[in-house]
Amino acid sequence: MVEVTLPAGIYLTPCIPPNLFLSSEKARSKTAKATPPRTQTWKISAVVASSSSSSSSSSSSASVCGSFNRTVGGQVLPEREYLEKNEGKSKNKKRVFFLDVNPLCYAGSKPSLQSFGHWVSLFFSQVSLTDPVIAVFDGEKCNEQRRRLLPSYKAHRRKFYRPTTTSRKFVRSQVGRSKPLIMDVLRKCNVPVIKIEGNEADDVVATLVEQVLQRGYRVVIASPDKDFKQLISENVQIVMPLVDLDRWSFYTLKHYVAQYNCDPHSDLSLRCIMGDAVDGVPGIQHLVPGFGRKTALKLLKKHGSLENLLNAAAVRTVGRQYAQEALTKYADYLRRNYEVLALRRDVDVHLQEEWLVERDTCNDSSVLSNFFRSLEDTDKPTRESRSDFSNG
Repeated sequence: MVEVTLPAGIYLTPCIPPNLFLSSEKARSKTAKATPPRTQTWKISAVVASSSSSSSSSSSSASVCGSFNRTVGGQVLPEREYLEKNEGKSKNKKRVFFLDVNPLCYAGSKPSLQSFGHWVSLFFSQVSLTDPVIAVFDGEKCNEQRRRLLPSYKAHRRKFYRPTTTSRKFVRSQVGRSKPLIMDVLRKCNVPVIKIEGNEADDVVATLVEQVLQRGYRVVIASPDKDFKQLISENVQIVMPLVDLDRWSFYTLKHYVAQYNCDPHSDLSLRCIMGDAVDGVPGIQHLVPGFGRKTALKLLKKHGSLENLLNAAAVRTVGRQYAQEALTKYADYLRRNYEVLALRRDVDVHLQEEWLVERDTCNDSSVLSNFFRSLEDTDKPTRESRSDFSNG
C-alpha cells in the first residue's frame, strides 16, 4: 500500500521565523572541532547551514587527500581536482530536499514531539527555505524483509507512535496520536508526505533520489542516519542535525573523502565488514579479532568493493593469512550483511511533478507556533536535555 499525503492549500499572511544564524566566519570558528558527543559516526568538521545562499555546498578548505583517482574525458584526475571540477556544475542545479522524519522524533532514545518541532522549525527557516521538500516515513512492517535475513536487525528499535510507559495516561495519548499530528504539521507547511507499507524510509528515499537526479536536480538528504552516506556523490549531499551546536550542518563528498580517504562507494562495503551495532548487524571482527578497520580499508581501496574483494579472495591470496581465511570462510556471512545494509532503489514509488515545485512557506510560522502551543503540557526542549540522535 502506498500512502501519499499532499500539502493542504492553506494560505495565511506570510510570516517567516527570524534568522537564527551566526555569521559564517563566527560559525566556522565555533564548529571547527565540535562534534556531537557519543556519535562516532560523524567525526567531521561541521559546515553550518547558511541562509544567505541557496547553495548547500561549503567552501571549506579542508584538505582532500584521497588516494584514488577519477577519469574525466579519458584523463585521470586526482580526487581533489575532480571534486573541484564538478562542484561548479552541481551548484548550478536546483535542490530537492528529502526529510527523513523518524529520527527527528527522538531526543536520544526517547520519543519527543518537541524534538521534531524544534528541528523542523530550524530546517525550514535556515536550510531548505523555499526549495522543494519531500518528507518520508517508515511504512508499516518495514523491517520484516531484512529481519528474515538477519533476526537481530533493528531488533531493539521502538516505533515512535507506540507507548513507552503505562504510568501516565497523557503520555500514552500523546505518543498514540503523534504520527497523524506530525503528518498534519508537514502537510500544512506544504510538504508532501510519503509512507509506503513494507518499506523503510531509507529505501524510499534512495529510490526517489535516483528519479530526482534523472530530472537534472541535485539532492540534499536531511537526516542523522549514517546509512545515507552510501548515496553521497557530486549531486547528493547530507544535512545533519548537530545537537551540541543546535543547528543543521552539511556533509558533502569533500567531507567524506577528507574523513575516510576513500570513495563513498566503499562505505557500504566497509560497514558490511565492520558491522553496524546501531542496526544490529554484527561485523567480522567478533569472528576474526585481527580483522579490523585498517585491514578492511586497505583491501577495499585495492579492490574497490566487497564483491570484488570476495571474488578475488576466492581465486588468489589478497592479504595476510588471517584476512585471506576470513574472506573465504565467511564470504556468505559478508554477502548477507551487504544485502541487509544496502539501500534498495527499486521501491514501487514514482516521483510526481508537484513534489518538485517551490515550497510555499507562508504557513510555517503559524503552523509551528500552534504545534508548540499544543505541546505546552509536555516538557519543553532545552539544550541540556537534548541528547544525541541514534543513527538509524
